[in-house]
Amino acid sequence: MNLFNIIEEIEKIDPEFTDRINPRRQVIKNITSFGSKVALAAMPFALGTMFKKAYAADPAVSVVDVLNYALTLEYLESYFYNQGTAAKGLIPDRDASYIADVTDDENKHVIFLQTVIKQLGGTPVTAPKFDLTAGNGSGKGPFADVLTNYKTFLAVAQAFEDTGVRAYKGQAPNLLGNQVVLTAALSIHAVEARHASAIRYLRCHRGYATIDPWINSTSTKGNDTGISLVDGNYKGENNVMQGGVDVTKLPGSKPGDTISVKNATAAFDEPLSMADVLALLVGSFIVH
Repeated sequence: MNLFNIIEEIEKIDPEFTDRINPRRQVIKNITSFGSKVALAAMPFALGTMFKKAYAADPAVSVVDVLNYALTLEYLESYFYNQGTAAKGLIPDRDASYIADVTDDENKHVIFLQTVIKQLGGTPVTAPKFDLTAGNGSGKGPFADVLTNYKTFLAVAQAFEDTGVRAYKGQAPNLLGNQVVLTAALSIHAVEARHASAIRYLRCHRGYATIDPWINSTSTKGNDTGISLVDGNYKGENNVMQGGVDVTKLPGSKPGDTISVKNATAAFDEPLSMADVLALLVGSFIVH
């Protein structure tokens, strides 16, 4: 067994692997100096420890930090849907039940996260002031008619829901140390995914957009909403590499078939980092 050959193969898949394990790579060199038998016996333990440290949760981010981050997102979504349902004449009767269910879910998510944070000894963040037009308090941002034009309302809803799904997924590694909270967060993640699909359905079937119930794009920016203003919310969704494998290079369902970029990207959902979400989504709608 040549450990360094193994490391080199891993680096082909994860270019940042060397940075993750340094200076642990030097530790492995020291292990091998004890002799081949000792080194071979120690190898499983050494590899397991090395990988655990290389891919562990971010030690600077606590469970409460993650939950408060999720709570901020839920504050935004809850406020958005409550404002929408309160806007007279905005939501057509035929869609009222859809939006009412989503609104109820988001309100419950807020209460749930506040409760869990308190149970963990933390303090829930206070809901910030939002400007749903993305106008930084002016009410005249690019989505100025969000509460008067149902087409705009659904477009903004789609961006919120798609981003929420990716945001929860991006924080899963930071919740691995608390399986109860992780399970709860994944439960919310699944509901957000259903919301996203429902909103996409409404946009498509009301004739507002030509989209699928899932993110499906050939765009170099991964954005299939038709709204360039939310390009940042779909960062990374054009990725065709999964586990070091180019999905477009895999064989199709029939001999000679190839997998298109659109199908390759649609088959996998991508996480979104906390920094990206706060900068590209929440940062656009919070009044500074």
